[in-house]
Amino acid sequence: MGRSLVSAIDERDCTVKNGEQHVHSLNDGRQVYLNGALVEDVTTHTAFRNVVASVGRLYDFQSADENLELMTFKVPGTGKRANRIWQLPRSFDELVERRKGLEAWTELHAGFLGRAPDHVASCISGMHMGREVFEEHDPARADALSDYYRYARDNELYLTYVIINPQADRSKAAHEQEDEFLTTGVVDENAEGITLRGAKMLATGGIMANEVFVTCIQPLQPGDERYAISCAVPMNAKGLKILSRKSYEENAPSVFDNPLSSRFDENDAVLYFDDVKVPWERVFINQDVAMCQKQFHATPAHVYQNYQAQIRLMVKMRFLLGIGRRIADVNGTTGFPQVRETLGNLAAECAMVDAMVHAMEVKGAQRGDYFVPDRHTLYAAQVLTQQL
Repeated sequence: MGRSLVSAIDERDCTVKNGEQHVHSLNDGRQVYLNGALVEDVTTHTAFRNVVASVGRLYDFQSADENLELMTFKVPGTGKRANRIWQLPRSFDELVERRKGLEAWTELHAGFLGRAPDHVASCISGMHMGREVFEEHDPARADALSDYYRYARDNELYLTYVIINPQADRSKAAHEQEDEFLTTGVVDENAEGITLRGAKMLATGGIMANEVFVTCIQPLQPGDERYAISCAVPMNAKGLKILSRKSYEENAPSVFDNPLSSRFDENDAVLYFDDVKVPWERVFINQDVAMCQKQFHATPAHVYQNYQAQIRLMVKMRFLLGIGRRIADVNGTTGFPQVRETLGNLAAECAMVDAMVHAMEVKGAQRGDYFVPDRHTLYAAQVLTQQL
């Protein structure tokens, strides 16, 4: 590992990050633009402050004494505790323990934070579980990935990701576009690392995140090598510009009238890398088209990140079912046959998602040292739940 990461890892006791600490970490000089203007402080701006506070409550929940066993685990060999989003299950029981922690966290936002801290953490953890795939690519990059996993875990980083290229001429590959740096790519590299230039999408939750995982999940073509990267960048990196979309929160000042948009607007953002330098200890793939696909599908990464997404949907479905029942109760229509039929269908769909999450676990299997949810059940769930 490079010295910058080693020196940044805190010597910590068994305490874990709380909400105040996370909110404070966002005052780091990041360049966030909203409606063309630079935002001085995302933690107090009317477009972001409520959702920042919502994320803060997640960390307050995990740090409460009564929740430590539910939300954290002891890191093997260190005795320190870390959030279960970074846990690498070695058995069915550990997978279930991890899911219970993610489920409890999700209940705090009813599933409406699509890129809460557990999503990209699940992705990076899954990649680390399959580090042998990276070793075949480049042992030094595999070491960088594993070191970064431990760094993010030990410092409780909230990660977002940008894995989609900007919309362009779809008849052409990335390297054939009129502007070769429309999409983020490597413009230079030296003994210190690589330099990135161009735009990437869609940093959901990026305003509240500490760092961003930069890669490409879309198929790349021969000739697209400069865009075939995988690395981690702090949100306050020099040259990184965060271009937020219009804020729904800013136009929803009342929690009573706008209980969701006033608290859970994640503010998607386009990131522009204006010659951002990334040191080698933060680079996991360097200009390798095949590896960009393998990092997701030849490791447990894609399974773990979408397993988390199904856990979130499971909680969200329960919430929506409860809202539907409450509306019927308030309107006095619960006894109407057509209302009962609709609520029954909603309950069945809710139970289906719940059952498929549990089936992924029961049908899971060992992959080397780690226990991985069943891939086929996961993908079946993704197909079926898109129809809900």
